[in-house]
Amino acid sequence: MSDLSARWGVVAVFAVVYLGMFLGGLPRLRLDRSGVAVLGAIAVIALTGMPLEDAARAVDLPTIVLLFAFMVISAQMRMGGFYAEVTRLVGVLPLSRGGLLAVLIGVAGALSAVFSNDIICLAMTPMVVRLCLRRGFDPVPFLLGLCCAANIGSAATLIGNPQNMLIGSVLQLPFGGYARAALLPVGISLLLLWLWLVAGPGAGGRRDLALAPSEETTPSGDPAFDRWQTLKGLTVALVLMAVFLFSGWDRDVAALVGAGVLLLSRRLHSADVMGLVDWPLLLLFVGLFVVNHAFAQTGLAAQAVTWLAAHDIRVSDPGSLLPAGTLLSNLVSNVPAVMLLLPHLGLDPVRAGTQLALVSTFAGNLLLVGSIANLIVSDLAAKEGVRLDWRLHARTGIPVTLASLAVVWLLV
Repeated sequence: MSDLSARWGVVAVFAVVYLGMFLGGLPRLRLDRSGVAVLGAIAVIALTGMPLEDAARAVDLPTIVLLFAFMVISAQMRMGGFYAEVTRLVGVLPLSRGGLLAVLIGVAGALSAVFSNDIICLAMTPMVVRLCLRRGFDPVPFLLGLCCAANIGSAATLIGNPQNMLIGSVLQLPFGGYARAALLPVGISLLLLWLWLVAGPGAGGRRDLALAPSEETTPSGDPAFDRWQTLKGLTVALVLMAVFLFSGWDRDVAALVGAGVLLLSRRLHSADVMGLVDWPLLLLFVGLFVVNHAFAQTGLAAQAVTWLAAHDIRVSDPGSLLPAGTLLSNLVSNVPAVMLLLPHLGLDPVRAGTQLALVSTFAGNLLLVGSIANLIVSDLAAKEGVRLDWRLHARTGIPVTLASLAVVWLLV
């Protein structure tokens, strides 16, 4: 195969892969985004004759290691019943509807800053539905508060979600410096979310359902609360936060050591913990790293950036990065969007990287399909008999996202 044929073959594979990111798969094939990314990587390796060593070097290993380590830590917390217990404790607080919603938003946002927002939504959604039914509240505003707060809160740190881990690893952003820049926009956005759900028309649900109380307190399949396992997981998480803030130890190595400590257990089998690791997401990262590397080798991306710069459009400028990050995050999902934009952040990667982390995460609230966390909440709510479709989500997601992006524009 000639170099020209290989080049345009890579371009075609790149286009198909990102079409798959947009559609969530490929028509007539039983492929999800991870499957599309892996097959894309295989295709570009075959087309270009790329040595496997070069393909391996294209993968940002610190990002993969950091993501894996925190999946293990989150699995520990889930198997210890921590998330379900926290939600239960929130549900028994003697608070009004607005007060309960405020606490739920705060808890979901705070937990998502340390643990995966997807895991928080997976563990808390059934419990949120049950606590609302017991209290006679419409679950929809609480579910909207859960998924939107999980997305917003995860932007507070460089370990809150996969795209932030990627940005922090590639750009070597300081953990404490990023947190200081992100906490105020995140806090204001959580407040705006609460105000909209309490006082605005976005929730659109009935406030008093007059439903019979439910006796069930723990969703079937969730483990009972284990104080020791929870304490073990929390201790490792807090130690890692201190290491990230106050030491120069590589974050990926420190997190891997923490995950190793948790795997040394007499009660939780390592196979069960590993079973909760999101392996498809890790493969998605690997596949996209290889596909993006092959596409970069064609030179077309650099030519496109040069052409845009000649027309006074620079991706690294705040005025261009905000709409580009928002649009791409909703077209192809935030992780692929970040991978596309990262190589073009210019000479001030700390400022641009901080803005990209906030924008790509906040943009996930715009539409129901904009974030995996949103889809998790919608799917689990449906299993509990509560409908949360794209229309109900959009009535809150669109205004909250626009408001949070305005906060980013003003503060960052």
